[in-house]
Parts: sequence; C-alpha cells; structure tokens
Amino acid sequence: MTTRRTRWQEAGNSSNYGKRFAELVSAGEDIDGEARLADTLLPRRGARVLDAGAGMGRVTAALLRRGHDVVAIEPDEALVRQARETYPGLPVAERDILDLGPADGPFDLVVCVGNVMVYLAEGTERAALRAMRSVLGENGRILIGFHLQDRPPHAHAYTAAEFETDLAAAGLRVDLRAGTYQLHPANEAYGVWILSSTQGETSA
Repeated sequence: MTTRRTRWQEAGNSSNYGKRFAELVSAGEDIDGEARLADTLLPRRGARVLDAGAGMGRVTAALLRRGHDVVAIEPDEALVRQARETYPGLPVAERDILDLGPADGPFDLVVCVGNVMVYLAEGTERAALRAMRSVLGENGRILIGFHLQDRPPHAHAYTAAEFETDLAAAGLRVDLRAGTYQLHPANEAYGVWILSSTQGETSA
C-alpha cells in the first residue's frame, strides 16, 4: 500500500465530497456524464473497466448498470465506506492507483475522472499514468478529466501542457482532447482526454 500523503488527504474533505454526491443520487440528479462517455468508448457490453480513484462509486455504478464488468479502486477509506453504503454490493477495493501492475489487467478502459489526477501525491503523476497504462489490454484506452481552472482546494495547478508532457513520458498518446464529457471543444477551464498506449509501437 502506498503511504505517501496525497493532496486529497491534505484537503481533508472526503466526507463532504461523499455526502454531496450521495445527496445528488438520492435526489435523482444526473451524475452519469462521465459514464456515458466511457460507455461509448467500450467495444461491447460486458467490457472490462477499471475505475481508478472511484470516489463514492457513482461512475462504477453507472457502468455496471450498462452491463460492463467494472473493478473500482479508491484509497480513501471514508469514500469506500460511502460507496458501499450508497451502492450496496458495489465492487470497490481500498487501493491506490500507484499499486497497480500488469497482473491487474487487462482492461478495455481505465476511467480516472473527478479530479483524481490533481489530488495525487506531489510528484507521482507520471508514476500513476504508467501504472494505469500497465493494465491496458490490446487497444485499451484511458479516459481522464480534471479542472484546469477553478480548481478545488489543495488541488494541483496542472496545466494541459504539463499534463501532456507527463503523458508522453509515461508512454501514452492523446487520441482526443475535449473540454467536457459531452466532447465540446477543448478549452482552458476543464480538460478531458482519451488516451492510448504507445508501448510496442514501431516507427515507420
């Protein structure tokens, strides 16, 4: 288990986050935007998905309802507990992205949304990206999204340029960048990326 303190731990607001989304779920609000996009990226019903940094489980639950085989990991004990309370039986494990390795895969898609990347421990971004790349199956992809502006408290000021430099260093390429999960054009407020691995490629 990774022990390095994360920005999320520094923020100390997991209970408020979980409570807010639990209230939205109870109120019947639409919180499936990320899951709808993830579903369109999958090759079939029953595709294998990793929800990395699953929070209180809303994306995992939405993809399970759409018929996919989803594994959820979340290192925050309070959010794991919230996920299990909000979605009884949800397959969520208390585990860090940095602990992933090839033996955990292969996955058709890794989903890492909801500002997970900007709440990692300082200096671990490339390691997290490599870990997610390591579990991709053939033709597997990664869906990542986070705030570029108006970031929540304690979040990393991660620019799009800095992030894409880290992607290249981690053996990933950008297949698409957008500004929302509805694939509006890229902007400076929010970033959504669809990624694939460059590992095993040969130059022409």
